[in-house]
Amino acid sequence: MRKSAWAYILGGAVAMFFAAQVAIAGGTTIVLNFEGLGDEEPVQSYYNGGFGGYGSGPGPNYGITFESNALAITSEAQGGSGNFDGAPSCCNIVFFLNGEGDVMNVTAGFTTGFSFYYSAPVYPGSVTVWSGPDATGTELANISLALTPDGHDYGPPCSGNYDYCPWIPIGVTFDGTAESVNFSGVANYIGFDDVTLGSPNPGTPEPTSLLLIGTGLAGLATKLRRQRRK
Repeated sequence: MRKSAWAYILGGAVAMFFAAQVAIAGGTTIVLNFEGLGDEEPVQSYYNGGFGGYGSGPGPNYGITFESNALAITSEAQGGSGNFDGAPSCCNIVFFLNGEGDVMNVTAGFTTGFSFYYSAPVYPGSVTVWSGPDATGTELANISLALTPDGHDYGPPCSGNYDYCPWIPIGVTFDGTAESVNFSGVANYIGFDDVTLGSPNPGTPEPTSLLLIGTGLAGLATKLRRQRRK
């Protein structure tokens, strides 16, 4: 059996957005919750009307693709390998296991705002919105991601069994049209959920409080994806 530390990355508000919606330039708000993908499956072209790296799909055709490092991961509590709970969309989140980050490309572009939930109890990260594909062109917005609480010490909605919880909502507005987003941080130490295009409020059109919570660097050995056991 295999277990992963990604089960701890989902906390915060448990808003059930199992229907993904995405914001295309001048259009509606789109939310990517990664629920249609398997445990540790590369997202790849799933949101481009195609398939994930293990064949899940076809997914919604939003014209959105991810580089190969972006993996969906399922909570350990739901039979996956993720070290998280309390995720806003239940069972899956997205993270990267290699490198310093991953790029999401949006062919048609999107406007107005960008937002998401994240958990990062060990190392901080950042997200940058770009006007061109592949993190090129003009930087439209940059979001610094502070450390978040550790789920073992936080209390509800966290069970206390996983490190990655709670999930903190954060977002930004910007001028112009964005065609890509670069998610950055330390591999296997930061997770994202309800990635929302077209709104500064993640997962829901209703206004919400966006906050960042700083904490100490506790538990540096705590990874999102657990090492596999034979």
